[in-house]
Amino acid sequence: AYLVSQAIKGARVLGFPELGMEAIYEFEVEDMPVTVAVDVNGESVHQSGPRTWKLKIETENLE
Repeated sequence: AYLVSQAIKGARVLGFPELGMEAIYEFEVEDMPVTVAVDVNGESVHQSGPRTWKLKIETENLE
């Protein structure tokens, strides 16, 4: 949370301001560390990663 808070340079409410913190916000961020877990085809690395590494371990006899 600390790193994200340091990356947020600005924020503005886009909708539902009456909801306070639950409103829809647009954030301006700079140098925000992120991890992308879904590729351009919509496949999750959490599903494809284990399959890929299992195959690699088996084919290279790393067990």
